Amino acid sequence: MKELEREILLSFWKVHILHHAESHPVFGQWVIRELRRHGYEVSPGTLYPLLARMQERGWLKLKVDASAGLRARKEYSLTKKGRKVLEVLRGQVEELYREVVLGEEEDKETQGTA
Repeated sequence: MKELEREILLSFWKVHILHHAESHPVFGQWVIRELRRHGYEVSPGTLYPLLARMQERGWLKLKVDASAGLRARKEYSLTKKGRKVLEVLRGQVEELYREVVLGEEEDKETQGTA
């Protein structure tokens, strides 16, 4: 069950990161604090590879101040591709919320039972 929880939580964390990166660049420690504020416990060992994967997929753009040396803060901003992903996710989250939280039923035609 722990592995399943982790996989689901990773998805929630990605949505949070994309959402916040839309309005301002984000960096690791800020993301950790923000996720903790929402009740998620995420370690740097989990978060930083997640950010790297999101960057590899082209959802985030990395900016590092080269003059700051090895400990330079890495800032992540939303890319055009990331914005498109976020747009799709918002629609999916809204639909999921209506069905799971509000209990709204889908149209029977869309369920394939018509």
